[in-house]
Amino acid sequence: MSDALFPPLDPYASGWLESTDGHRIWHEQSGNPQGVPVVFLHGGPGSSTNPDHRRFFDPAFYRIVLLDQRGCGRSTPRGEVRANTTSELVSDLERLRHELGIDRWFLFGGSWGSTLALAYAQAHPGAVSGLVLRGLFLASADELTWFLTGLSRFLPEAWSAFASGSEDESSAGLLRHYHERVALDDVVAAGRWNAWESAVMAVGEAPPALPAADLATLARVRIQLHYLVSGCFLAPGQLLHGLERLSGLPALLVQGRRDLVCPPSTAYTIARHWPGAQLRVVEEGGHSSMHPAMARALVQAMQDMKRLIAPI
Repeated sequence: MSDALFPPLDPYASGWLESTDGHRIWHEQSGNPQGVPVVFLHGGPGSSTNPDHRRFFDPAFYRIVLLDQRGCGRSTPRGEVRANTTSELVSDLERLRHELGIDRWFLFGGSWGSTLALAYAQAHPGAVSGLVLRGLFLASADELTWFLTGLSRFLPEAWSAFASGSEDESSAGLLRHYHERVALDDVVAAGRWNAWESAVMAVGEAPPALPAADLATLARVRIQLHYLVSGCFLAPGQLLHGLERLSGLPALLVQGRRDLVCPPSTAYTIARHWPGAQLRVVEEGGHSSMHPAMARALVQAMQDMKRLIAPI
């Protein structure tokens, strides 16, 4: 765990955002109840928040909002893909903002969380104070092909195990295979997908000891494949073309040079198309926000954002 993070803290409030389509979205608040609001958007799709995610933010200054997206973490039903699209996640965020009485908030997201942050900000730019994004992902076909097959050149052993169950080893074939198997509650297939993702994230670091795949793994991977097989429910180039709507919003793009999951080329492309966005490349950083160099850069980004806001 990086010592760059703020000390552990407990939430002062938590609850459920109810929907009319069967989903209940869990959320919490910590830090300063009168502080500047910031919402943490977790990755995946399909992952969840954890207590360390509160620690990127100065708790004396920020009102810290965490939520588990539809079907994720503590939200229910776990692993549910019905009524679960990017536009519905954007709507959940907007309903939560209103429910919490927040006028404008900062968006902090990494990997898929950066994708969702861009989608939300482009739909509701007036509700956004600024953005800090890490490991940027546009949900393009090129990015998905890189993840599914391009990385086989770096990780031939892990990729061979990953591709072993599929008759078609193209990116489309692998995605289709895993989507079909996980939709049939194949825990072994979910475990293989999880092992590949973990191997990619661990390049250059000691590989983690993976527990046996279980129902939680199945739920997480089901959500992720549901999104990836559908292009994350975004039109090709949608987020890149929509960056003009964010002109004038302060934005810091924190990118690990050694990030193989979401390579620096995406962050560089976004920075070139987004006037005013500042790209900060962390030379020692990879994909994980908890890598010491990445954690330091992310904490510093939120500290720097303070200068853009009038004092509380």
